[in-house]
Amino acid sequence: MTIDSHDSDSRRAASSPDAQGPASSEAAARRPAAEKATGRRGFLGVAGSLAVGGVLAADPGVADAAPGRGGIDDLLDGVSLRRDPRVSPLDHELRLRALRVRVEAAVDQFEVPIAPHPNNGDEARYPNKIGTNTRGLPHDDRGEVDPAAYRVASRAFASREWDDFEAIPLGGDRKLVSPVGTLAVSLIGTTPAQIGLPPAPALASAEKAAEAVEVYWQALLRDLPFESYADSSDVANAIDEINRLSGFTGPRARGRVTLGTLFRGSVTYADPRDRSGRTARHVIPPGVLNGPYISQFLLRDIPYGPQVIEGKIRTALPGNDFQTEYDEWLAVQNGISPTRSIAYDPVPRYVSTGRDLAELVHGGAPLYWGAALLLAAARSRNPGVPGGIAAPLSPTNPYLTSRTQASAAATFSLGYLQSLLPFGSSREIRATYWQKWFVHNNLRPEAYGGLVHHRLANDARDYPLHRDILESQVAELTYDLFGSYLLPQAYPEGAPLHGSYPGGAAAIAGVNVTLIKAFFDEDHVIEDPFVPDPADPTRLIPYVGPPLTVGGELNKLATNAAFGRNWAGIHWRTDAAASLALGEQVAISLLRDERRTFREPFDGFTFTRFDGTRITV
Repeated sequence: MTIDSHDSDSRRAASSPDAQGPASSEAAARRPAAEKATGRRGFLGVAGSLAVGGVLAADPGVADAAPGRGGIDDLLDGVSLRRDPRVSPLDHELRLRALRVRVEAAVDQFEVPIAPHPNNGDEARYPNKIGTNTRGLPHDDRGEVDPAAYRVASRAFASREWDDFEAIPLGGDRKLVSPVGTLAVSLIGTTPAQIGLPPAPALASAEKAAEAVEVYWQALLRDLPFESYADSSDVANAIDEINRLSGFTGPRARGRVTLGTLFRGSVTYADPRDRSGRTARHVIPPGVLNGPYISQFLLRDIPYGPQVIEGKIRTALPGNDFQTEYDEWLAVQNGISPTRSIAYDPVPRYVSTGRDLAELVHGGAPLYWGAALLLAAARSRNPGVPGGIAAPLSPTNPYLTSRTQASAAATFSLGYLQSLLPFGSSREIRATYWQKWFVHNNLRPEAYGGLVHHRLANDARDYPLHRDILESQVAELTYDLFGSYLLPQAYPEGAPLHGSYPGGAAAIAGVNVTLIKAFFDEDHVIEDPFVPDPADPTRLIPYVGPPLTVGGELNKLATNAAFGRNWAGIHWRTDAAASLALGEQVAISLLRDERRTFREPFDGFTFTRFDGTRITV
């Protein structure tokens, strides 16, 4: 499957290796026509093959900017494409090529249609907005948003104007996270409105209840080591209860949730067969069910030149649970900064529990930069010096077959990949937060926990929750432990002040892991895998089991990072699963635009998507 459906002969010619070679007559004859143009009309003769004039002229904003004219000719009005005789012809051709590639990339991205953007209808369904994210606004004693404050916020959502957001009354000292930042124009890659997601599960649905049962169990099992699951009666009870849920969409083995599938990651795409965008397609990425729960990329020491980034992390002590008391919960819903903080274990250890994973993804960690370093670094023959995985580069890398040239940070090297990773994260956040603020505005798990508490403790029957959560064993266990039905949170502040769906950290995982898969050989088997010692998680011991591949462990890295926020209690399964697909799409759009800039002979980035299909970009 090839993404470059808009490729033209002139665009493929743009990657010809001859463009930077000797200025021979043979090389000149092979150069694209646009690079030999001496004026605007010659340039447009090639660029115009994309029908860009008609596309751009059809946009009212472009037409208004240049009345009486249309298309690329307007955009280039006043720009001389003729070569200054003092300038090298090759330098002039390179400048022309840069202009053509940028125009073509912009037009190709423009031609991607706006995706359908259905939401779950909860905002319109409930006048008191109990199914909508309202955290940070003022709430009454029941936790319901102040209607006047919400009307002001709604005006800002509708206008998308800075001043309207500045007028929103807040309930505390915490601020709403970056709604206007999502509207920045990205110069490469797709725009947020061109990516579609299926709607999040509705408040009263069986699927939302199933997601709630799962995150409640994760909260209760945060301190249990993954390697001890087989011996835990609580884990057995969680498996039994989740198997009875009619709306559960997570991984199963032969139709059943098992010890090997419990809490493992999944990915959710919008089904392309449904043009409304409402139907979801749930998949398990290759490798996610293989071997240990935690990816090898989260355990190994990372060699970084003469330094080492240790695989052991700072962890929270057991029992650091927040928002289980109603007053604390209500203060967080109003956006008041927390008064309690996490108590940390003074001894670093390897990620061994759900609480460890939640803490790893609480703030910044070198997850993807570190994975790229590990893949590129040679294995160590010195027991005292950490080594890497020494994964081969992707077979499509043109420098693997070059007789005289090596890559550098300009293209195809580790340095080039590392420059794309934070860039991809920035572009993904624009796409994710746009969906959060302007399409879905979905309820956070902590707010849903408030509805569960009122329904079960206060008989609030006007909160229409599904019986799968109201009759669940895990809700009663939570009450027995904490004296409330509120969802225990791993972070004192709970979630950031924006909606739950989709998840920003999860989409960052999707875009970064997809970029890494495009540069390395996914089929390479990791030669010396490890797991934390169940008796002493400050040590690693050899893993014994089926082989673990680079592609599988990268997919596991993505799901660990995405679902780690679920372990904290701040996201749902659907948040993580749909966000991985969103991040993958952002990465594909970036790779497509980057590919057209290359001069090396290159057939495209080939890798495996989260749904197991192979793609060439």
